Amino acid sequence: MRKLTIAFALLTGMLLACRAKDNAANVAALVEDLKGADKEKSGAANLALIRVGAPAVPAVVELLATSDPRLRSLALSTLWGMGAKAESAVPALVETLADPDPEMRNGAAMALDNMGPAAAGAVPALIKALGDGDRRVRQTAVKALGNIGPAARDAVPVITRAAKRGAWPEAEEAIRKIQGRPEETPSPEAR
Repeated sequence: MRKLTIAFALLTGMLLACRAKDNAANVAALVEDLKGADKEKSGAANLALIRVGAPAVPAVVELLATSDPRLRSLALSTLWGMGAKAESAVPALVETLADPDPEMRNGAAMALDNMGPAAAGAVPALIKALGDGDRRVRQTAVKALGNIGPAARDAVPVITRAAKRGAWPEAEEAIRKIQGRPEETPSPEAR
């Protein structure tokens, strides 16, 4: 019985090691397809990388460092699709929040928004993004802070001050989520 258990453990270990090598080769091939000009193949690679999840993050993050805006946008889209599985990309996304291109900043904020609490390491950068010159970046940053939840409590005073400058329903919802308050439902009279 003991020999059978040891043999099973060795076989399982070998299969997992082979699978990890296959994943690495698969990720490299998928990234090449993602980078290609064939939109259908690129789209399929995007979806496949999203399914691979965390093991694909380093290769996708490398695309953020390129100068090609198309590849950078694809990387942001892929990281957005991964959600919390892309947690190891938070530092690269924080850097992208300071990019000169508002499309890139908004894409980074969207990816962080979709990560929810896994993006807690981005709270200081998202607070800074509340002062971004682009309205879309500000809106996405406040939504991301709300989806991070209680770990974003340092953002509440900043969001409160920003909300006082005008109607900003996303700000009110973000504060509610950060403070852990339940969603308010309108009374029957208000409907």
